[in-house]
Parts: sequence; C-alpha cells; structure tokens
Amino acid sequence: MVKYFLGQSVLRSSWDQVFAAFWQRYPNPYSKHVLTEDIVHREVTPDQKLLSRRLLTKTNRMPRWAERLFPANVAHSVYILEDSIVDPQNQTMTTFTWNINHARLMEFGLARFKSNVTKTMKGFEYILAKLQGEAPSKTLVETAKEAKEKAKETALAATEKAKDLASKAATKKQQQQQQQFV
Repeated sequence: MVKYFLGQSVLRSSWDQVFAAFWQRYPNPYSKHVLTEDIVHREVTPDQKLLSRRLLTKTNRMPRWAERLFPANVAHSVYILEDSIVDPQNQTMTTFTWNINHARLMEFGLARFKSNVTKTMKGFEYILAKLQGEAPSKTLVETAKEAKEKAKETALAATEKAKDLASKAATKKQQQQQQQFV
C-alpha cells in the first residue's frame, strides 16, 4: 500500500499563469470528485514564501467491506489536507497532500493514487488552457462519447454499404440465372 508518492511536473506556461491556475483549479471536468475546498491557513514568511493549508472534501469509495463499517456519509467522503509552499523568487511551488480520515484504518493502492494524480494534472492543464484563452482539451468522457458516436456512424454506414452490395450482388445473380435459362 502507498504511504508516500513523489510526482514532479513541468508545465509549459508562464509562472503567473501556473500560479493563478493553481488557486483556481477546482471545479473542473476532471476533478468532479472534489466537493469542497477551504483555506485553513495562509501566511507569508520573512523570505517571501507563501505558505498555505487547504482542506478539501472529496468523494472516494471505500472497499465494500469498509462501507459496511461506516455510515454512508462517512464512507463516501474523504478529507484531504493540502500544504503548499510557493516561492515566487525561484518560481517553484511544492504541495503536500494527505488523507486525514481513515488514514490509520486503511491505505489506498498505488494504482488508485496514480489515477487521482493523473486526473489532478489533467484538471490543472484544463484550467491553464482556459486562463490562456485556449479551448481546453476535451474530457475523457467527451472523447469517449465522440468515439462511440463515430463508431455508431461508421457501423451504420458499413451496414448500409453491405446491404447495398448484397442487393447489387443478388440482382446480378438473378440476372445471371435468367440468362442461363434463356
């Protein structure tokens, strides 16, 4: 089970845009599981770094066996603390996040955690694109729906083409049979 995970990302945007997007990253279509975000603490250090602590509430299904132990409102919500250190002079931002409920009872696996990190980065890129005035990339759901519609259209067109070819083949076969009898 995962206790620690380190991920680094280099975003190809200006520092100002990344900094602004960080504080505006929820809501977005990739992070619908984030229900609330509240700033708990914010301060500027003598060396001009911004320290902040935020509390996030997310939906997060527990394993079925654990859902039986907790009331529904507890079993489907997870509280996350996020500490951030923003250093504008070096243009770096470091965040630490951790689960604050159910942490002693259970840990979630690496695959689930990596999936959440991927969604977080996709959401962050979505907000950056919006701030830059670009059309944000489509969500995975939108892309899947479009692919499904294209597949339906292609299947329908293929069916129609097959019927047309079958009809032509049947007509040709009939003509050939009629010529044999003549």
